[in-house]
Amino acid sequence: MKFAYGGLGPLRLKNLALLACALALVACSSDEEKLEYVERPVEELYNEAVDTALDGDYKKAAPLFDEVERQHPYSVWATQAQLMAAYSLYQSNKYDDAISALDRFIQLNPSNQNVDYAYYLKGLCYYEQIVDVGRDQKLTRNAMETLDELVQRFPESKYSRDALLKIDLTRNHLAGKEMEIGRFYLRQGKYLAAINRFKKVVEDYDTTDQVPEALHRLTEAYTALGLHEQAQRTAAVLGHNYPGSEWYQDSYALVTTGSSRGGGDGDGLLGLGLWVF
Repeated sequence: MKFAYGGLGPLRLKNLALLACALALVACSSDEEKLEYVERPVEELYNEAVDTALDGDYKKAAPLFDEVERQHPYSVWATQAQLMAAYSLYQSNKYDDAISALDRFIQLNPSNQNVDYAYYLKGLCYYEQIVDVGRDQKLTRNAMETLDELVQRFPESKYSRDALLKIDLTRNHLAGKEMEIGRFYLRQGKYLAAINRFKKVVEDYDTTDQVPEALHRLTEAYTALGLHEQAQRTAAVLGHNYPGSEWYQDSYALVTTGSSRGGGDGDGLLGLGLWVF
């Protein structure tokens, strides 16, 4: 390589030469580090990853656990490192990466003693991303299905009890979404569409807190359509199962007087005082 020195003096030329040599040495050293592979004992690698996780640096711990499997794929520690890497990703809020890692662990180790925990952790990854009922509920359904699979496969697992509690919450959340859509249809006068949503709550989410209101909204929709017999039957079901509910009191008032409690003349849906949202 040729340099155009111009008017540089001897001292400056010497400094440039030294700088060029230093840069060349750094470049060589960097290349050697990239190419160099230093295998470390599996216990040393795993313990370093665990210590890093215990220090709360999960972002750094995840690749360290991956390194255990990369260097010692047939070690007994490699399987545990897979699960710990997924846990570290979960703790780092990298939910998608954690789910992928857990799916891989479950696929490769279906009979592992910790596979129930893998299902549970996967369910938590979905569960902790659940959003309000005004938005898409795909993550809620994924959480419910994953946790339900845990309970079905491992009913005696120590994680099943908490999974059941979270399943109930996800079901109530999904029912809430159906109720929101049903109320919208009811306000728009799309009674058949509203009825389908409310019936879904009653039939598919019958153990949730949303059922009493769903039965009342069905009573409202049937009344608006002039289907008084169906309205009376629905109100009767509401009264039988939830006799002390305020929703039943509203439905009873609706089928006996034509308006809900507090409804005024000419107010609400078709003048029946149905706007009790």
